[in-house]
Amino acid sequence: MKAFSCRVCDNRLFFENSLCLSCGTAVGYSRAERDLVPVDEQGRYVDAAGLVWWVCRNLNVIGCTWLAPLEGGQCFACDLTRTRPPDGVMTAEYAEAEQAKRHLVVELDALGLPVRTKAEDPVDGLAFDLLASDGDAGTSDVVIGHDNGVITIDLAESDDAYREKVRARLEEPYRTMLGHFRHEIGHYYEWQLVRGDALMARCRELFGDESADYQAAIERHYAEGPPADWAEHYISTYATMHPFEDFAETWAHYLHICDTLETAAEYGLATVAPISAFSQFRDAVAGVWIPLTTALNVINRSMGRDDLYPFVIPPPVLDKLDFVAGLVQGFGDAAAG
Repeated sequence: MKAFSCRVCDNRLFFENSLCLSCGTAVGYSRAERDLVPVDEQGRYVDAAGLVWWVCRNLNVIGCTWLAPLEGGQCFACDLTRTRPPDGVMTAEYAEAEQAKRHLVVELDALGLPVRTKAEDPVDGLAFDLLASDGDAGTSDVVIGHDNGVITIDLAESDDAYREKVRARLEEPYRTMLGHFRHEIGHYYEWQLVRGDALMARCRELFGDESADYQAAIERHYAEGPPADWAEHYISTYATMHPFEDFAETWAHYLHICDTLETAAEYGLATVAPISAFSQFRDAVAGVWIPLTTALNVINRSMGRDDLYPFVIPPPVLDKLDFVAGLVQGFGDAAAG
């Protein structure tokens, strides 16, 4: 995430801000400018082209600070949500999920990836169903997943206590709402970007045959657990379940790495060239990511906290990350051409 500053007084702002705490100027997020911009007392912003934008109607519902093209309308990020809970149901959890989704969209935009709503593209577009489960005793009646561009998220995962119960039960080192969004969007982009014989062949070489029976893979995974040598070939135990999950887990870590490196550079913690400047993504991982996360992990331990990035990246996972980075770069090159 980039660093923001107030255009009126130059005070530091953060992505979630709707107000400059120094000068009191109201601000909104302009997707087109990828920046927080000042809005007037009516919640209006006029851009350099003379177009008028308005603060999203969901500002006071879920804290959405994005700008919408119509007065009283909602923004692009909110348009991506196809299903939301009824008013008054899990409002705090819904707000947290939407915040994670906005963060995701900003990163996808920064990487130059296509993000289209189902209204814009009914076949290949993207939509989110944010569903409210009971979240009772660490169980849920909502299945997180992806299907033909529709991503389902369980809002119970916004509750720290519930999510920690699930994390502990599944023996996972890491579980966050943003992580869920990054994983599920990986399924979407595999569906969108891994097309053509050459890419399909290389993807199968790295991740395995995606035609393997998915239900059988789930049953085997939860009955037998991961293979004994999983850490030599996969980023997580969940990635061992099926080639689709291996790709989605790898994609999520690609986004973890890109976003954290950008943030570190914006705040002066690391000197990082744009990801696209590296001949291979593995060079960025080995040269910057591993030293940075090693230091941050030790800092967390100094505060009595768990490691910030509790994962090891073996050479086969570096190959997979490089493949994902190539998909993103390839799309950007094709779009530019």
